[in-house]
Amino acid sequence: MKQKVKYGKVALVIFLTLLIWVWADLALDEELADKPALIVVDEAASPRLWVTLGADQASSVDIRTTFSGPHPAIVDEKRKLKEGRRHKFEFDAVREKMNEPGNYTLNLLSFLQNDREIRLLGLKIESCQPQTISVTVVGLVKKSLKVECVDAAQIPIKDATVNPAQVEMFVPENWVGNAKVQLAPTEIKQARLSAIKKTPFIKLSKEKRKEASQIVEIVTPPEEELLRSETVKNATLGFNLSANTQGKYKIEVINLTEVIGPIAIRSTAAAKRGYENMQYQVILEIDDKDAESAEVVRKKLIYNFPEEYVRNNEITLNQQPVTAQFKLVPIGPK
Repeated sequence: MKQKVKYGKVALVIFLTLLIWVWADLALDEELADKPALIVVDEAASPRLWVTLGADQASSVDIRTTFSGPHPAIVDEKRKLKEGRRHKFEFDAVREKMNEPGNYTLNLLSFLQNDREIRLLGLKIESCQPQTISVTVVGLVKKSLKVECVDAAQIPIKDATVNPAQVEMFVPENWVGNAKVQLAPTEIKQARLSAIKKTPFIKLSKEKRKEASQIVEIVTPPEEELLRSETVKNATLGFNLSANTQGKYKIEVINLTEVIGPIAIRSTAAAKRGYENMQYQVILEIDDKDAESAEVVRKKLIYNFPEEYVRNNEITLNQQPVTAQFKLVPIGPK
């Protein structure tokens, strides 16, 4: 007798076989080679330490890694990389038993392989570059620092009041200097109307700054109280002209006494001193076309106020600008 073919059972066997093949394929580890990652110092781990990585003594360092893991995990990692995301490994000096001041060498592969997040993702770190990273640990002590208010160019803002005037911070033992709060031009104007809040900081290095745990309030005097009527005497005149004109013409200023006469300004005391220390207090700008005129040329002077004080509204002209009257006289051959 002919036996009936049980197609349902055959289909089930085929399906289970395919499922086993797919599962076996997915279970095989794949590699993702030479991918970027970042080591970042966990600064919250110990506020009493300043930890830096590498020869540049930075708070983070770029590395290259080779991952291995199941197909789905590797696919997910590739997707993250396409999105511009990369793994960040937090370095805790205390956990790595580097909590005493000094210089250390970190075995990078061992450190990466112990990362909990990588293990939870089902991934392994097979290799990395570089293989080691230098670690520098500096001990910090608590000190009370005076808070100094500066502008965007690091120029102290005179008459600014900071409350409280001092804050406690963890700093290197040999630290000398103040903590700072930095105000943008808009914040300087705002502080004349009402107190603004900022967090003081110190610069541990060129690129690294450490903030205080305390916020301070800053106020600056209203502009009418900040500026005083002043007079700058003995002004020096400078000329701004192109190479086409320079050396070919003699500049004869007809009203020179008026041009270099006393200048009425409204300014802070510091801004006045800065203006008086400029090489030229007034500048006469001469165009090439001025040489073509046979008549007396008239132009308003440029008042060469220091840029940082202008930016902070600490100096302004308190008179009508003087108009210089001059001629360009050709210099004949000798």
